[in-house]
Amino acid sequence: MPYRSPLSELRFHLDHVAGLSQVAATPRFAEATPDTVGAVLSEAARLCDEVLAPLNRSGDLHPAKLENGVVRTSPGFAEGYRAIAEGGWVGLSADSRWGGAGLPLTVATAVNDMMSGACLALQLNPLLTQGQIEALSRHGSPDLQTFYLPKLTSGDWSGIMALTEPQAGSDVGALTTRAEPDGNGAFRITGEKIFISWADNDFTENVSHAVLARLPGAAPGTKGISLFVVPKYLPNGDGTSGEANALRVLKLEHKMGLHGSPTAVLAYEGAKGWLVGPPHGGMACMFTMMNNARLGVGVQGIGIAEAAFQAALDWATTRRQGGAGAIVEHADVRRMLAQMKADLFAARAIALDCAVALDMAQATSDPAWAARAAVLTPIAKAFGTDVGHEVAQAGIQLHGGMGFIEETGAAQYARDVRVTSIYEGTNGIQALDLVGRKLSDGGEAVGRLLDEVEDAAARARADLPDLAGPVWRAAESLREATDWLLDHPADRGAGAAPYLRAFARVLGGRAHLRAAMAGDGARRRLAAFYARRCLPEVPGLLAQARDGAEAVLAVTPADLSS
Repeated sequence: MPYRSPLSELRFHLDHVAGLSQVAATPRFAEATPDTVGAVLSEAARLCDEVLAPLNRSGDLHPAKLENGVVRTSPGFAEGYRAIAEGGWVGLSADSRWGGAGLPLTVATAVNDMMSGACLALQLNPLLTQGQIEALSRHGSPDLQTFYLPKLTSGDWSGIMALTEPQAGSDVGALTTRAEPDGNGAFRITGEKIFISWADNDFTENVSHAVLARLPGAAPGTKGISLFVVPKYLPNGDGTSGEANALRVLKLEHKMGLHGSPTAVLAYEGAKGWLVGPPHGGMACMFTMMNNARLGVGVQGIGIAEAAFQAALDWATTRRQGGAGAIVEHADVRRMLAQMKADLFAARAIALDCAVALDMAQATSDPAWAARAAVLTPIAKAFGTDVGHEVAQAGIQLHGGMGFIEETGAAQYARDVRVTSIYEGTNGIQALDLVGRKLSDGGEAVGRLLDEVEDAAARARADLPDLAGPVWRAAESLREATDWLLDHPADRGAGAAPYLRAFARVLGGRAHLRAAMAGDGARRRLAAFYARRCLPEVPGLLAQARDGAEAVLAVTPADLSS
């Protein structure tokens, strides 16, 4: 069955769960009226279903190649990208000063959800550009903004992140790429980067590299890192692309999935670049780009979950076996499908909730909204990508033996989505961020979120007691576990992952409760499934979170190798 954008599902989320109306009520986003948003999403769905989805299999079967130093992209990708760029989809949430539509990030997030489900390998390209637009908008000099942002926003140029080095993966502070002043206001960048997604292509005029490097005399670790913009082609004074910069694609990685997205090893050989933000302030600038990408990557997991679920549901309702009609009539098959749909709903709700918080922070400058978004970002990224992986794996299982056969497409979803749990900081790093930096305010932002959950449960208690009660109890248990972690900082790392999972489960419970209050019988039945089958995981997860580090660290390396 071909992918179909979940248009009605996204509209339901925006109208009844995420609360886009509060964003549209601000002067900053007053143009995001229901009619405008509806028209935008409908047009995006048409693009995804008719143009991008047919490219998904092509990218898998015909990977990008490096020929004589030139990246050749998968058949049809150039035309697909042009449709994205010419439609204005790259700059959907970018500032109108640079040619963007200026719509809320929440709307762009819904569009990225559909694009990810249609063709994740290609969608990754504009997602990276959107992150660079955000970084330059916040940290770039006026000259850099004027020169780069119109080109990136239009999609004439694409943007990438170049962070990772062979010896410096998650430990970014170990990077050794150098930046030497050239005496004319620019810098010469020398070093090697690996695992660079969409490092090059054959369909944009230029590629703008956001590169982390060290200035002479910089302090060791992350405090000595600066950020530079390094174009593939050096721009001429009129903005056109001129001579090639001193950088090369050394090779393309052979990957488990996402074959249509070229991931490269890059060499910078005295390449000319320009400083973004203050000297030695590169990590703050890069985190602007990374946090944008963390939400975006979480949404990529959700998009793949949607596509995998659609394929599994189609198979279950058409596959007949054993003389008992379609296999969807079997209880265990129904269980798998319900789990897939319930988790997909929860993950999508968390991601859109995070996008709303980011929009409200921008529109109101209220630090409480910014703090809320900061808490939700690692949850949205980790849970969204975990759900993508789990739903894709369940899709293979549901297909039975045919799921292991490439022609059904079920295996591609599992291969493509797997890296999202690693992108932009592994999900373990997201969990450590949640229990570390995001609890550094003494748990105030987390407490406000839990207040919201409990208030929603209290309001629903009269109409939906069987749903409201479990949600309230799960939230209260999460509050107690949060207090325990605040009192035991040395034990947070060992309990971080189950704590994040439990947090996502609680937020998912609130989302399903909202849907049940606003929706029909189908919404209420799915919410009841979530309350009875998913929320019971919370006590066990929180028991792990509060168990401390002793049992984990007691297992020695020698024990593991015996």
